[in-house]
Amino acid sequence: MAVTLKPADHIAHWIDGKPYRETGARAQDVFNPATGAVVRQVELGSANTVKKAIESAKAAFTAWSNVPPIRRARIMNNYLNLLNQHKDALAAVLTQEHGKVFSDAQGEVTRGIDIVEFACGIPQLLKGDYTDQVSTDIDNWTMRQPLGVVAGITPFNFPCMVPMWMFPVAIACGNTFVLKPSERDPSASLLMAELLKEAGLPDGVFNVVQGDKVAVDTLLEDPDVKALSFVGSTPIAQYIYQTGAAHGKRVQALGGAKNHMVVMPDANLDVAVDGLIGAAYGSAGERCMAISVAVLVGDIADKIIPRLAERAKQLKIANGMESDAEMGPVITQAAKDRIEGYIAAGVAQGASLVVDGRGVKVPGHENGFFVGGTLFDHVTPEMSIYTDEIFGPVLVCVRVKSLEEAVKLINDHEYGNGVSCYTSDGHVAREFSRNIQVGMVGINVPIPVPMAWHGFGGWKRSLFGDMHAYGEEGVRFYTKQKSIMQRWPETIAAGAEFAMPVAK
Repeated sequence: MAVTLKPADHIAHWIDGKPYRETGARAQDVFNPATGAVVRQVELGSANTVKKAIESAKAAFTAWSNVPPIRRARIMNNYLNLLNQHKDALAAVLTQEHGKVFSDAQGEVTRGIDIVEFACGIPQLLKGDYTDQVSTDIDNWTMRQPLGVVAGITPFNFPCMVPMWMFPVAIACGNTFVLKPSERDPSASLLMAELLKEAGLPDGVFNVVQGDKVAVDTLLEDPDVKALSFVGSTPIAQYIYQTGAAHGKRVQALGGAKNHMVVMPDANLDVAVDGLIGAAYGSAGERCMAISVAVLVGDIADKIIPRLAERAKQLKIANGMESDAEMGPVITQAAKDRIEGYIAAGVAQGASLVVDGRGVKVPGHENGFFVGGTLFDHVTPEMSIYTDEIFGPVLVCVRVKSLEEAVKLINDHEYGNGVSCYTSDGHVAREFSRNIQVGMVGINVPIPVPMAWHGFGGWKRSLFGDMHAYGEEGVRFYTKQKSIMQRWPETIAAGAEFAMPVAK
């Protein structure tokens, strides 16, 4: 039966291939950020519900892990086709619950689809290495095998894309998966589960549990969960990493960011302004790769700031489903209050408030959680608007005298997620790329999110764990290597050997 993607009024769980509701469950409201109205409720699963999902995944693992990779890839290909058919319906749900403009939501779904397409190549990605005659009459080869039940805990800002950084690769590798999405915009998780069911995925291979810290801690502590991926703020990422590792799990925890864009005096000014405006204010700044600091080198500051101010004031702020909307609301009233608190702190600490985004009202959406594009100048490194991840439409400008000063400023920051440099000088680009201590670097690219086959991840306190998300690193994260050495009795000399074996 064809799936018609429509969010339910009551969002529950997906366990063993079907919806699951918990009797007497706690629940919380899900808002439309553009109107401030409650659109549905989401259950907050108990530890028992989470364990039920883990048990379903565990029961499905043996059979699924023995399915040949080519057959797993065919199910992923079915899923890919279904996602392409329903991508606009998914995007509309993202806009309703998150608030991002529809075109941005479409882009999010497309980037998730890229990972599914990558996972369709799993037969090639799981190939091992083979050495004939590694020693006399002995052959050696390696294989990659799945871990078992794995889990993902994902943030509100990308309710479709970030889960798809995880489960398509994990499932294609032969694992079974439990997803704990954000409780702020949970509908996409169940819609993706429905499409996986339609694609032919066996029951229990993919499960969804809605919830809060109770669900998170149950996943972290349960011994049947062998690995866990997380994307969110740094304090929580550190907690996830330390707690999961203490319980013997393989953990990949992507944390916060304070992404800088260096604008050199030789940069194309029009291109740099476009890059900053889109990267700072797109998705209302609620991206872990949003540019929140403009590092302006030399006299470029006096040229670019007036133009940034003009563009920030002209932003079309509206309900994300309006065709000409450039920026929608932030996710909750609490987020709006926090962002506006940072703006007040910036003023109090002596930064120059060039454009104030507080107090924005959108006609017809007066109760929406809107914050306008905000621009600060003369920001210094000790100010909280520089040190902290604000996660809102606030761009701060720091003036420096040289490329060396810009690199030192960025390298001294505790985060190292993404960075960009706008320049027309190839030598500057090369030196910047080599010397910057950040995991993802753009040269005249404002948001350098790697494509599906490369892998995503920052440095320093932006990543806890050894491996980046998706790409070949994702395959390694969700598998373990086994090495096999083989010879046959006819070639084995009589007698025990007590010396360390060496190649002969």
